[in-house]
Amino acid sequence: MHPDLEHLIHLQELDLAAERYRRRETDIPALQSALDARLAARTAAVDAVKARIAGSQTARREVERDLAAVQSRLSKFKNQLMEVKTNKEYQAMQKEMSVAEQEISDFETRMLERMEEADVLAVELKTAQAALASEQAEITRERRALEQERGNVANDLKNVSEDRARTAALVSAQALALFERVAQGRRGVAMAEARDGLCTVCHVRLRPQVFNEARRNASIVQCDSCTRILYFVPAIPAAAAPPQ
Repeated sequence: MHPDLEHLIHLQELDLAAERYRRRETDIPALQSALDARLAARTAAVDAVKARIAGSQTARREVERDLAAVQSRLSKFKNQLMEVKTNKEYQAMQKEMSVAEQEISDFETRMLERMEEADVLAVELKTAQAALASEQAEITRERRALEQERGNVANDLKNVSEDRARTAALVSAQALALFERVAQGRRGVAMAEARDGLCTVCHVRLRPQVFNEARRNASIVQCDSCTRILYFVPAIPAAAAPPQ
């Protein structure tokens, strides 16, 4: 194989690897932001339950206050009942007491509903807090893994960059300039395998003369369609069948 061609193939592999590492470096901050969003959602769920508990407690205190006021009014009516002098006054007082007793019954029902609501909310809060704790532990693990990966990716990218510089130094100036020019115009992909008479990147059929030259790997040959530099990978001979 032509020396430049062999080095250019390796150079292409390094460029593709570097692009993958750079994309991953870009992805990691977004993944970290997604972890922040997950944690915020779990925290908001806990805060929402706490807000409902606070609202329920406020409503319960209002019911307790109103109940106490009606109970006080009923007690007052009972004391006044002993002082009435006419049947008409007695009947009016009994009516007031009946109304107060009904209000007390209603308030006691509402109190029971608030107590049941408090029990339900307590269970919801416990569940939400457990989910938050679990999510926090998982997010901590994922953050640690992302930070470790960030370091690994940075190190891999550094190694690839150094390897690329060494490899580029082995390529002739003319071939390297061609490689860089084609890569710039073809989204970083300057090399293409020639296989079965086709350019495997643009999938256009090669002229027989071009394909035959590419198969020899003895010179720099470009695809007529996409201008990528062609190379050929010989088939590996099948292993000889064992003797019978």
